[in-house]
Amino acid sequence: MENQMFCYQCQETAKGTGCTMMGVCGKKADVANMLDLLIYVSKGLSWVTTKLREEGKEVPKEINHLVTVNLFITITNANFDKDAIIAKIRETLALKEELRMKLDNQDALPDAALWNADESEFEEKAASEEVGVLATENEDIRSLREMITYGLKGLAAYSKHANALLYDKEEIDAFIQKALADLLDDTLTVDDLVALTLETGKFGVDGMALLDEANTGTYGNPEITNVDIGVRNNPGILISGHDLKDLEQLLEQTAGTGIEVYTHSEMLAGQYYPAFKKYPHFAGNYGNAWWKQKEEFESFGGPILMTTNCIVPPADSYKDRLWTTGAAGYPGCRHIDGEYGTVKDFSEIIEQAKACEPPKEIETGSIVGGFAHEQVFALADKVVDAVKSGAIRKFVVMGGCDGRMKSRNYYTEFAEKLPEDVVILTAGCAKYKYNKLDLGDIGGIPRVLDAGQCNDSYSLALIALKLKEIFELDDINDLPIAFNIAWYEQKAVIVLLALLYLGVKNIHLGPTLPSFLSPNVANVLVENFGISGIGDVDDDIKLFFGEDA
Repeated sequence: MENQMFCYQCQETAKGTGCTMMGVCGKKADVANMLDLLIYVSKGLSWVTTKLREEGKEVPKEINHLVTVNLFITITNANFDKDAIIAKIRETLALKEELRMKLDNQDALPDAALWNADESEFEEKAASEEVGVLATENEDIRSLREMITYGLKGLAAYSKHANALLYDKEEIDAFIQKALADLLDDTLTVDDLVALTLETGKFGVDGMALLDEANTGTYGNPEITNVDIGVRNNPGILISGHDLKDLEQLLEQTAGTGIEVYTHSEMLAGQYYPAFKKYPHFAGNYGNAWWKQKEEFESFGGPILMTTNCIVPPADSYKDRLWTTGAAGYPGCRHIDGEYGTVKDFSEIIEQAKACEPPKEIETGSIVGGFAHEQVFALADKVVDAVKSGAIRKFVVMGGCDGRMKSRNYYTEFAEKLPEDVVILTAGCAKYKYNKLDLGDIGGIPRVLDAGQCNDSYSLALIALKLKEIFELDDINDLPIAFNIAWYEQKAVIVLLALLYLGVKNIHLGPTLPSFLSPNVANVLVENFGISGIGDVDDDIKLFFGEDA
């Protein structure tokens, strides 16, 4: 049967090869194709903006923001709303045409930069052979183009969050757009694209640094925090996703209303920032990683605000309580608009919350987090002494994503079987596989050091670089640190590319290697960087920590 769509950007893609009829994530084929068209027209716009910069002309900040939001919309589980996607395609085409007229030289523009059409033609174009992943026939060129695209999507997500806090970096935006334009260039060789892949990793580091500066400059450095995982007696709003500006505005607007605000999944990290601790109605964290949301959103009972990706198609029983904002969207769910620098109006979701029962308790106790770079640096002497004395034998980075596959239980079992002198460094929702296991501490240093969101993976890189400096090592790979990372979507891809740019080798990636890696591209990663998959837990424990582990 002919493909109705093709997508293999996430770890759970159908049969490990690609979704062709409907996305495993729940996206219908026509929506997936329209997302491909949004990428296509964003590449066309980026070709124009790149040429404008080459001619010495300025590209408005609003255009930079549009490109990053367009990319964010296409991330797995972010936006299922076809009408919203079409509106972005219309806006992108209109602005592209306006900017194209400012070019002095319009020779040799690719189809993506020239194409313009009425909305009635979008469906046909989206399903055409020149749009989408399979438009590139050469398997290795396609593999590299898609790996770069997915890295750019992750980088755009980080940029979007920084932009929301009014932090911008023109160099990052210019790179994103130049890279998108380069993906239209059929003269680029495999070697050219490998170099662009590593350059994407370089800007991934820069993008994470910008977001870290934005978050800590606005809300302070995360602090070690015990987070309640039970419930209170008042109605609540559950906020999920990653956008801290949305969390701040929601807390401000719910103050004094009798409504409690709970974090969910990746938003757990909001609990660690000192700026948010002044709100007495900022309750604890409710639930676990994104994929359990159907049962957890049901039991929560109040409205849920999705600020970014990680939407699971909602059940009808709570669909009227699911709200979206920013790049997120789902048909039939209410969306709250708001431009950067403006105050979003959360009054309707607050009113809905007032009419709801308090959340049902699903667990009790607390979890500890807040071990971002400054907090770990404050413990540096203690950590170094523990390493030198042998109390800490090794660190293992287990950041990344959680997901539905039963094979991900590997990470729970791996954490449980770790030698007691090993400390886990983590960021992202992968931590929900082991952050409630009560693995104890080593001389007062918890054995699970949670830096926060996948957005906070920069902290893990800074911690590694700081330890390299303290131990006076020439090579980051000489550190007593192993990398056993879980991936699911495109923000994990940019983290991986950033680590490769920093020179980190021998990263284990699971639960499966990405299906967008062709055999030849996979071999390049294996031969040059030592990338490998995961195996049996006991075998991997011995591999990482020796036969006597």
